Amino acid sequence: MYAHGKQRRAFRPSVGYSNIRPRSPGALFLVWIAALAAPACGSGGGEAPARDLAAATGAAPSQQAVRPGIEVLLTDSLHLVSGVRVGLITNQTGIDAEGRSSIDLLVQHTDVNLVALFAPEHGIRGTADAGASIASEVDGPTGLPIYSLYGQTLSPTRDMLDEIDVLLFDLQDIGARYYTYVSTMALSMEAAGRADVPFVVLDRPNPVRGDVVQGNVLDPEFATFIGRYPVPMRHGMTAGELARLYVGEFGIDVDLRVVPLEGWSRALPFSDTGLPWVAPSPNMPSLESALAYPGTCLFEGTGLSVGRGTDRAFQWIGAPWLDGAELATALNRYDLDGVRFEAATFTPVAPGDGKFAGQSVSGVRLIAESTSFDAPRAAVAMLVEAYRASGANWSWQTTHFDRLAGTDALRLGIEAGSSAEDLTRDWARQAAEFDALRRPFLLY
Repeated sequence: MYAHGKQRRAFRPSVGYSNIRPRSPGALFLVWIAALAAPACGSGGGEAPARDLAAATGAAPSQQAVRPGIEVLLTDSLHLVSGVRVGLITNQTGIDAEGRSSIDLLVQHTDVNLVALFAPEHGIRGTADAGASIASEVDGPTGLPIYSLYGQTLSPTRDMLDEIDVLLFDLQDIGARYYTYVSTMALSMEAAGRADVPFVVLDRPNPVRGDVVQGNVLDPEFATFIGRYPVPMRHGMTAGELARLYVGEFGIDVDLRVVPLEGWSRALPFSDTGLPWVAPSPNMPSLESALAYPGTCLFEGTGLSVGRGTDRAFQWIGAPWLDGAELATALNRYDLDGVRFEAATFTPVAPGDGKFAGQSVSGVRLIAESTSFDAPRAAVAMLVEAYRASGANWSWQTTHFDRLAGTDALRLGIEAGSSAEDLTRDWARQAAEFDALRRPFLLY
């Protein structure tokens, strides 16, 4: 079971084959797939169902069996890799439902010839700090070369691709625009297309749900490796669906196939999938952090800490000069759906961003009461109130903040004293327009 792309059509579950017209010449594609789950819901996500609240509050969830793309590949779509030389972009999140490494599964399969590995940011084992350059090396257990895609090059070179006949992608994304794994995917798709090497995405769930679209859409003038395309802060798509969007709407020309999940539906929280959670990066320890990340990541472009060097990174923000109790009171007055704020104190230990190492930091922690809470909107309220409370202590990392925000309008509006409501007034429209744009490329 797989979805096939460079040529020529998009799949809609109710009608089978159908034609679309991408914006860029040469980016048409054909898709075939069978027996997929229900179509997407609207962009708002609505109020969380009981299982959603259970997941957000720590109660025992009801689980259902979800099979990731690596399992579907080896049981249903082996012809995509049989008898050819295979390259694999992966890290520690590339596992099956029992926690077995995709590397091991492919190496041990008698019909698969895995010849090369490719490592994204944080390395093949996901232990390197954010932004740290990754060196190419040899994998000890298998003896395979590991080519770095986050060092001297951000995409496979022609020499690397000359060694393989098909390139697989198996990484757990977290559903936010500013997470570099999908940028690695996009650049690798471009390189594979130039080398005439088929590109296969082994799909995985969007851990923050696929029925919720939130935040602003990136202004293309602010496109960088952190965010390459005009998508929202919380996009509600799987990696495979994003790959289809990149081909059909943003003009990447590659022979694309997506091996889909089995058993996943768009509103299903990750905690209900039955799949093990493996931290995709050192400071993404839990689903709680992933839920907050589409909003609190914006604080990476300020002088405040997001809790790097603690066990709750991105769940809280703070600085030594802030009064956490006052900030929490101010934020709770916003009465935002699905989230509340608590005063918090934390001490970063060897934080990768170097902020307040070994110092007691006062701030607030986001407490999710629903997996559909609007983290980007909550973060704007936090920025407005923290900016006001910080006075002369406030600082921006201007370039970094603007590339995360996908615009300079948010920073300039905060400096001008605009309210959180005014700053986010147009975001619902942007999200709704993107929701309509993405629909032809959804698989579940």
